[in-house]
Amino acid sequence: MALTKVLIAVKTYPAISGKYDELVCTAGFREDGTWVRIYPIQFRKKSYEEQYKKYDWIEIDLVKNKSDFRPESYRPYSHDSGIKILEHIDTEGNWAERKKFVLDKVYYNLNELIAESQNKKICTSLAVFKPSKVLDFTIEGVEREWNKAKLAKLEAERLQMNLFKQPENPFEVVRKLPYKFCYLFEDNQGKQSKLMIEDWEIGQLYWNCLARHEGNETKAVEDVKKKYFDDFAKTKDLHLFLGTSQVHHYVSHNPFMIIGTFYPPKETQLSLF
Repeated sequence: MALTKVLIAVKTYPAISGKYDELVCTAGFREDGTWVRIYPIQFRKKSYEEQYKKYDWIEIDLVKNKSDFRPESYRPYSHDSGIKILEHIDTEGNWAERKKFVLDKVYYNLNELIAESQNKKICTSLAVFKPSKVLDFTIEGVEREWNKAKLAKLEAERLQMNLFKQPENPFEVVRKLPYKFCYLFEDNQGKQSKLMIEDWEIGQLYWNCLARHEGNETKAVEDVKKKYFDDFAKTKDLHLFLGTSQVHHYVSHNPFMIIGTFYPPKETQLSLF
């Protein structure tokens, strides 16, 4: 099989699946600048050497995901397909090398992007979007535990597997986030939208803040808002990575969610005088 080079730009927070165990959706750019989605992938079960970071160039054996109609959707040839990390792109030169790929095609009009997603000849499901104005960052409480039926099914499968193999380090499902974080923003036509942020980065930030504040959730979510609203939205050149879910792609009036953020420092223009 042909190996594909991908510059990783997106890793969503892990979710559990009755079919595939715990899954992460990864997306990034090929060498020609086009988007590719890698799903499903059991990221946390990969070896340490294969657990890539954002803005790592990786090499992986990909095939088209025939169960997903979205053109950007590919999957590893098998769950055992190896991942080779080639190099990491840092933030040198005000994120110059990252910008070559991320800012090659940017949307400013959300209706235009949604129309492309609904056009079955185009079916855009991954995009870089630049909001004209970020109005707010909202925090809402959600269910604190994973679906019990899915967890029970996963546990039963593990018990069955353990009859043949006892792992030295049993795998534990990632903690479920007890909050939903959203951006409220305007596009260049003044259209307001509120989209949930599904990024792994924001989930990990919450858990780190919670640990730092010794379990105080109020202080933890305040710190998350300071980072995403007071810092990213107000002082950085914020762009949003948007992606659709397969189940909502053709049925929702806006099928997109925020699957990542891109926040280089704002360019400073030197005075000619």
